[in-house]
Amino acid sequence: MPVWIVFSLLLTIVYAGIMLRYLRGWRALPEWRISPAWEAQKKVTILIPARNEAECISDCLQSILAGSYPLQLLEIMVIDDFSEDETVSIVASIVQAQQDTSADIRLLRLSEILPPDAAGQANKKSAIEAGIARASGELIVTTDADCIVGKDWLRLLISRFDAPLETALQPLLVTGPVLFHREQNVLQYFQSLDFLGLMGITGAGIHQGFQRMGNGAHLAYYRSVFQAVDGYAGNRQTASGDDMFLIQKVAARFPGRIAFLKNPDAAVRTEAKPDWRSFVQQRLRWGAKNAGLPEWPVRLILLSVFLFCGSIWFNLIAFLTFRGTFELGQIIVIQIIVKAVFDWMLLSEMCRFFKRTDLLRWFLPSFFLHTLYIPLIGTASLFFKKYAWKGREVRV
Repeated sequence: MPVWIVFSLLLTIVYAGIMLRYLRGWRALPEWRISPAWEAQKKVTILIPARNEAECISDCLQSILAGSYPLQLLEIMVIDDFSEDETVSIVASIVQAQQDTSADIRLLRLSEILPPDAAGQANKKSAIEAGIARASGELIVTTDADCIVGKDWLRLLISRFDAPLETALQPLLVTGPVLFHREQNVLQYFQSLDFLGLMGITGAGIHQGFQRMGNGAHLAYYRSVFQAVDGYAGNRQTASGDDMFLIQKVAARFPGRIAFLKNPDAAVRTEAKPDWRSFVQQRLRWGAKNAGLPEWPVRLILLSVFLFCGSIWFNLIAFLTFRGTFELGQIIVIQIIVKAVFDWMLLSEMCRFFKRTDLLRWFLPSFFLHTLYIPLIGTASLFFKKYAWKGREVRV
């Protein structure tokens, strides 16, 4: 049997094993419920870095203010990153409107903190660091300015620190689900399914203890823990990764103290990228941080999935171009069936849990797009060392 055929078969087995482990890990992760006796006591600071978010920031703030967490224990800080639209004036008007209430909303402008030449840089890590330096909360919560949160989001998130399920140790950092909504085209439906799968992977990896991932749009940690791991020291040069680098630093310093918040009502929602250009730029930005992640299991799994998806296309092109053998044709069929079956198993599980079974009608086009974009974006991230983000050109 040719070496390449054997290698393709091995990649297929590895992919099936990875997906099966994720599925079992997700099912083993207990769903979080707030104890009836639990009462909110911790002071919380929510940090919202924002750049050119005039269309979204008001809805984001209003969803937080409408939440069930006591406002007297809540500090909300919007950190403006040199916005060029009406973001600052909109936040300022909301701050003014809330002056006679118990809501504590503040506007912090990086233009008054950082040097003028920082206006052309990616400053999200600097924004979070500036917010933490001025925060009064015991717990830091980060989300994005284009996100909408549910009524009980913060109660679920903060209660997770007080009553751990997996270990005898209370978590020091908690991450939770981020989902897309309001889809309008095939690309956005694909992103929604892709992100649902990513949430299952994230929760399973954390629960089983072999990989730590998360999303800065739904992240919480003790301010003292951020200081104990020296924040973003060592990876400030990477524009992306404010979430992943921090999570893995905390996991290395405090083993077993990372948790995933599994509850459909805790999901933070945002809108998927509406077109291919913005989608590619986003994924290039995400891909730029992967090589620098400290946890080798994450890098190894990313590489395995990249090689598996790439081998499907390589085999298919070779079969059609060079009139491949029957044996190669069999391998292609096996690879496609294995990927489709195990992808369906995980995605259908996630769609049911988060009550988005409507997305499953988009599985076939999403399956094709996922198989295509993994090798293409993975390869592009190796060669394209710059991307556009928030109106800036960022070099890796």
